[in-house]
Amino acid sequence: MTAHSVRLLLVLVLAAGCSTPAVPDLSPATWQTDYDDFMAAQLIDRTTAGVATGANGAVTVAYNGLAARAGLEALKQGGNAIDAAMTTALTQVALTAGAPISYFGIMSLVYYDAASGAVHTMNAEWNTVRGEDDPMSIPGGVDLTTPEGIYGTAVSGRTALVGGFLKGVGAAHERFGSLPWPQLFAPAIHVAEEGMPVSRKMAGYFEARRNDLARLDETRATMLRPDGSPYAEGDTFRQPALAETLRAVADAGTDYMYRGPWAEKLVAAVQAEGGRMTLEDLAAYEVIWGEPLRAPLGDFELVTNRPPNNGGVAMIEAHNIALAAGIVEDGLWWESPDALRKALDATQLGYIDRLPPATLEMVYPGLEISSESRVTPEYAAQMWARIEAGARLTQWAPPSEPRHSDDVVVIDRHGNVAAITHSINAVLWGKTAIVVDGVTVGDPGSFQQAQIAATEPGARLASPTETGILLRDGQAVLGFASMGSGLHQRTFLGLMGVTQYGMTVDQAINAPDFFLPRIDPSTFQTTFRVIAGQFPAEVLDGTGYG
Repeated sequence: MTAHSVRLLLVLVLAAGCSTPAVPDLSPATWQTDYDDFMAAQLIDRTTAGVATGANGAVTVAYNGLAARAGLEALKQGGNAIDAAMTTALTQVALTAGAPISYFGIMSLVYYDAASGAVHTMNAEWNTVRGEDDPMSIPGGVDLTTPEGIYGTAVSGRTALVGGFLKGVGAAHERFGSLPWPQLFAPAIHVAEEGMPVSRKMAGYFEARRNDLARLDETRATMLRPDGSPYAEGDTFRQPALAETLRAVADAGTDYMYRGPWAEKLVAAVQAEGGRMTLEDLAAYEVIWGEPLRAPLGDFELVTNRPPNNGGVAMIEAHNIALAAGIVEDGLWWESPDALRKALDATQLGYIDRLPPATLEMVYPGLEISSESRVTPEYAAQMWARIEAGARLTQWAPPSEPRHSDDVVVIDRHGNVAAITHSINAVLWGKTAIVVDGVTVGDPGSFQQAQIAATEPGARLASPTETGILLRDGQAVLGFASMGSGLHQRTFLGLMGVTQYGMTVDQAINAPDFFLPRIDPSTFQTTFRVIAGQFPAEVLDGTGYG
């Protein structure tokens, strides 16, 4: 498979022809018929992943097909993979009202440059706040015992961290982009200004957060109807303040957000809620470019982000443990109870880096658990032996009766591949629900107090996002990105299907899967979760797990 015919492991793929106008114009006014069609498609709930191929480029997303069509327009008008990926991501945020993703959220990027064969990684994720000297006292948390508690438990400006999304967009474009910077914003501005129909899912978001969205004047004016009620399915939702902010960033660059008028308003809003963020925090923010983390996966080489993004480490660790367990010899995980059990066990360690060293030493005495060791086959063999002997951080419950982010993967006609994951890293706007000139500010600090305490003030917070590219013989053959409830587990299964079971991308993305398990906070028993009807009952029961 050549780089030019690469197929992308995600949900919606669009094939692209290419023409280069004298002056690029990505405004949907130049592709109005497609804009209307794709906007209508935003209202449809998908149940399967779509796959397509293209000779001159393709764009794929986890959500928001209209955003992918905007990225496709960037390719059609002579842009490259970075132009298309960033255009898509910017449009995605506008299409979601900044609920699961945000212009002040986080981004990770893995980029394959076809001309040189080099792979570049960029971390534009959270910085901690320099003045936060007692992270363990940051209010908040998630209470899984009540429906309301899922959405957070406390309001505080201290839960806001310094996001790098727009810094990342700017840095990626400056280094690799080719289209004029303002053009990347044209589709998002159009969406914000002209408005969009509220889908059933979006109406549910507004309803679930109606009280939190009503708490602050600016948030209420931005996110609720003039009478204070939540937008309902079929309403038109417009974001005029956001359109003005995006125009300002398109004109002045990212300094508008990190050193200019928006930064001043953000700091005032956060401090008014008890936060400790300052203009210095924003001005000091820089993305981190680095060499990728690499690991062999069968006939492929996986390239992904290095720490402080820990998702790549977790991904490699899970694959190595599964192979040490002999998962392939047991057959397909939806046909073999043993294969499913091993897949569940292999993915249980994805967030092990968040646990205190004393806890790890108690459960796995004498085993070195570090970012360096976790990516080695030797560690995997030792860890699997411990798991088989009963050493587990949580115990699977016995058998019983029966938040998302977004991603973009792009390839252009030259074979360049850009894979990005971005998120607000909070549950639907966050409990504090701050909005500044149309831009949403999440509360990621409300559930990461221990991780913030383990990070130097003003430094980069560790992140679990999993973004990367598979190479074969030095050429990119597949890009992937994942975040949300299937973050670690779904990425593992998709890549395992392609690299170890010989599946096509079509087969891998539609294979039965499982998601982040549910942990009972009172007993610490773990229950794995699957989509109803995907697995035979005898396979589920045969694992011995609930």
